[in-house]
Amino acid sequence: MFRVSRFMNDLLHPTPPAARRAPPGPVVIWNLVRRCNLTCMHCYSISADIDFPGELSTADVFGVMDDLKAFRVPALILSGGEPLLRPDLFEIAARAKDLGLYVALSTNGTLIDAPLAARIRDAGFGYVGISLDGLEKTHDRFRRKEQAFAKSLAALRLLRDLQVKVGVRFTLTRDKAADFEPLLDVVEQERIPRFYFSHLNYAGRGNVNRKRDAEFRTSRDAMDVLFARCWDHARRGLERDYVTGNNDADGVYFLQWARQHVADLDQDRLRAKLAEWGGNSSGVNVANIDNLGNVHPDTMWWDCTLGNVRSRPFSAIWTDTRHPVMAGLKARPRAIGGRCGTCAYFDVCGGNTRVRAMKVSGDPWAEDPGCYLTDEEISA
Repeated sequence: MFRVSRFMNDLLHPTPPAARRAPPGPVVIWNLVRRCNLTCMHCYSISADIDFPGELSTADVFGVMDDLKAFRVPALILSGGEPLLRPDLFEIAARAKDLGLYVALSTNGTLIDAPLAARIRDAGFGYVGISLDGLEKTHDRFRRKEQAFAKSLAALRLLRDLQVKVGVRFTLTRDKAADFEPLLDVVEQERIPRFYFSHLNYAGRGNVNRKRDAEFRTSRDAMDVLFARCWDHARRGLERDYVTGNNDADGVYFLQWARQHVADLDQDRLRAKLAEWGGNSSGVNVANIDNLGNVHPDTMWWDCTLGNVRSRPFSAIWTDTRHPVMAGLKARPRAIGGRCGTCAYFDVCGGNTRVRAMKVSGDPWAEDPGCYLTDEEISA
């Protein structure tokens, strides 16, 4: 995850680089339930509106959370499927809060009415993310549900008005690129404080539909639009949080963008700050537990299972580098081949996303085919 706003604000109020520090434990994205009322075209969990057998019970979840707390996990992101379809969601959230964990909710928003919005507020979620895949026509087509856009936008408004911190998530594909800038306008007009821009990762239906992935020029154009808007907001002192994910080349492209657009730029300092961030953190600072209790290096890597929390504590699974994928992800530097391995900015992006490499080449340590930077740019 690349926090664009944080780096933009740092350009205005510089801070010195520091040694890269690992968090006490990984942020855990937990797909509590696979059932969903939508069948979105790029769903990484291939969810559907049916019950999936074998999901963790409430007692199972509570036991895992005790281990997560002891392992110093700082935050849980409760996801699905559609997590609001899990009857014990609020019981789970309350337990996590009692343990002192930061708890966020990832939902499609279509089920949220005024009473449910109030319940979400009262549960104390630190953040609620809701996806909008473009304007109404585009969103409903990708979500395969009429009125999905209207219902999601209504949920954002309800939560915003209840002072719940909310954000919009958007995944760029070629079919949705034309809606990107108009959607940013909607987010600004609706006073939504956070915007998460995701590149398509090749997982679940996102892998099946990767032919719709944005071409490299489209990705660069989108980053130019996002960086320009964020820079404008930062200089005007507006509190907006812009974040990108699933393509750590964004950090390198940001450095090149800043060289062209920021006067009196201290390039060495910014370069060092980006290296402090370090790029991809799969298997290190971010983890995934699926609805069956399987542990994965991140949410996009469900075909790589490291263990199951029913038979072994998460803490033991996460620290075990006998699994070759975990050994490779935790290595510093990672041993990645191709143009990623020779990239002059490897310390900034960390070799980018391993799932795309695996899906395209069969080798998780090959170059990331989703890097949109030219050979000349990564040799500078």
